[in-house]
Parts: sequence; C-alpha cells; structure tokens
Amino acid sequence: MNIHEYQAKAVLAKYGVPVPRGHAAFTPEEAVAKAKELGGPVWVVKAQIHAGGRGKAGGVKVVKSVEDVEKEAKRLLGSTLVTHQTGPEGKEVHRLYIEEGSSIERELYLSVLVDRATSRISFIVSTEGGMDIEEVAAKTPEKILSFSIDPASGISSFHGRKVAYALGLEGDQVKKGVALIEKLYKAFVSEDMSMLEINPLVVTGEGDVVCLDAKVNFDSNALYRHKDIVELRDLTEEDPAEVEASKYDLNYIKLDGKIGCMVNGAGLAMATMDIIKLYGSEPANFLDVGGGATKEKVTAAFKIILSDSSVEGILVNIFGGIMRCDIIAEGVVAAAKEVSLGVPLVVRLEGTNVDLGKKIMAESGLPIISADNLADAAEKIVKAVKEAA
Repeated sequence: MNIHEYQAKAVLAKYGVPVPRGHAAFTPEEAVAKAKELGGPVWVVKAQIHAGGRGKAGGVKVVKSVEDVEKEAKRLLGSTLVTHQTGPEGKEVHRLYIEEGSSIERELYLSVLVDRATSRISFIVSTEGGMDIEEVAAKTPEKILSFSIDPASGISSFHGRKVAYALGLEGDQVKKGVALIEKLYKAFVSEDMSMLEINPLVVTGEGDVVCLDAKVNFDSNALYRHKDIVELRDLTEEDPAEVEASKYDLNYIKLDGKIGCMVNGAGLAMATMDIIKLYGSEPANFLDVGGGATKEKVTAAFKIILSDSSVEGILVNIFGGIMRCDIIAEGVVAAAKEVSLGVPLVVRLEGTNVDLGKKIMAESGLPIISADNLADAAEKIVKAVKEAA
C-alpha cells in the first residue's frame, strides 16, 4: 500500500527523522491559510499523487509569496500530472502539500527496501540525488552504493558511518547521518515497510541532514497490525477495479492484455498468464480468488474482469481442493447471466466435485467452452478471441 508524501513524512517524524514543516491542503484557500501558518519567506507547493517525477512534470513549485501559493494551488488542484511513472493517462491532483522552504547545499539519494536475493533489508545511497536519479542508475551505476543489514545483528553505528562517508558528509554531519540511518531503519522495521525512498536527502546551508521528500510503500500482508496506516489509504489513487476487488478479499491486478483470467492460487495464476502468452496472446489481469471463495466472491470476481473494456475473452482455470468446482461453476453461471456475457468464455475445472461443476455449466444454457487441461484451455481461448474479432 502506498501513501502520500505528507503522510510518509508524518510517519517518519514519529521516529525523530528530520523533515521540513508542512501541511496538507485540499483547496486554494486552505493552501493560503497553511502557508501563512508556516510563515515565509519561501514555500514549496507540492502536488500529492502516488507517482514519482512530479518535479519534472510541474508538480513541485518553489514560491516566494502567499499570492503565488494561491496561484500554484489553483493551477495544480484538479489538473492531471503526467510523469514517467503515471503512464500517458496521468493522475489527477486532489490534494497538495504546502511546505516550508529549505536552504539546499547538496542533494543526495537514499532508499531502503527488502532485498529478495539476500532476504535482508538493504540500503541504497548515492551522492547524485534529485530528479535525474534514474539516469544516474542507468549511466553511472558506480555512483550508487548498496549494502544489506544482517537481521541477526541489526543496525549498528558502523552502517550509519558507511552511509555518511559514501555520501560525503563531513564533521558534525556524520553524526547526524548516523542517527538518521538508525531512525530510518527503526521506522522501516516497526511499520512493516517494503520500500522507503528519500529523494532528495539534502544537506542544508546550516549543515543539517534533512529528508526533503519521502515515498513509502507498506507490506499489504502486514497491514492488519497497522490500523493507523490503513486509514491513510487514498482510494482515488488506485485502480477502481482493484479497489472493488479488495472489498471481496480478491487478489486482482490489472494488466494490459485482452484475456481476462480467474484462477485459484497465485502460482496457478502465474502459470495461466504464462501459457496465455505462450499461445500468442496477453493476459488482461492477475486474479486469484483464493482457496475458500464463495459463490458471491466468484460472481464479484467475474464482474470485475468484465468491467475492463479491453477484455475480449475470459479463461477460468480452477483446481478444486478446498475450493469446490461446483461453487466456481455456480458463480460463473450467475455472473455471466447477470452481466449478459458478450465475450468467449473458456473454463477448465479439475478436482473436488468437478463432474458436478461441469454439469452445472453444461445445463446453464450459456456458450461456455469446456477445456480438459491448461494447455487446451489456453489454446481454446486464444482461438475463440481471434475468431470473435
């Protein structure tokens, strides 16, 4: 789960991480009031969307008067920002962050993430912070340092000193850098983050080390432990179909293909997507209904798939263990009748109550194409979509 910059900074501030003062604003009038509350002479007006690259897209502006705060707030609120992370459709700006200005002497880069290769928390740092960090990574990777923390020993002062020296911090800045690394690590572990990016991390004219930006992603599997974090969720930043799927505890991710998939089990779902590609088409989604889905849950899943206008065919692939094939069949039939199915549908069932499931579909009166195995199912749905085109 992602959160906005101002929310991320509030989370980090709980752990003593140095961040500039600032306030969220949802209207131009509120932006002006927050700017006056902060005091001048410099403010930064920041669009709040779940995507990087805001600065290059005109979503971050430094201003030197309250009048300009209002002007930028009116320009940004309701506008659509298109960055390298949003895609061509962009994201609409619904809220702003009004922040005090900072005296920036140097811009650095720091991120923390879970490294799957080492099963450890890793730090990535660079002296080349700012808007062009992706270019730095591509052209001069030697300017980026990374290292992992052994979970058995945890964070130590030498880790902080390693980062401080790598970033070229000097004198009292080293001590501040060491303290910052320890606080960021504690926040990362305590809040079950999966990714934390500070870009830029700045050294101010006064010699302070401050997190000027913050991007945080949380491990969704751990959110049950953090009700306060769940409350920060902004549904307007998420795909409507994915939001709807979460209401039914469905694992759904929209993709760019044209064959909708409904599968039970993440591994089987991945295999289904792969075999669709193998037979010459592309999956329109990842959808795992889980092992104990009800008829209502299956019906909801089917509707979510069909809500995607790019879907030209549907492949249902179920291996019934805990999940009974007759329940899947009832859900598929109910949903197909309710939404007036207008695209080819191939269903492959195997496992518990498979014969009953096939009977339910055969007697439904719907043009459901039955498949015997995964390869047969993929071949049939790809062929059916081509013939219907």
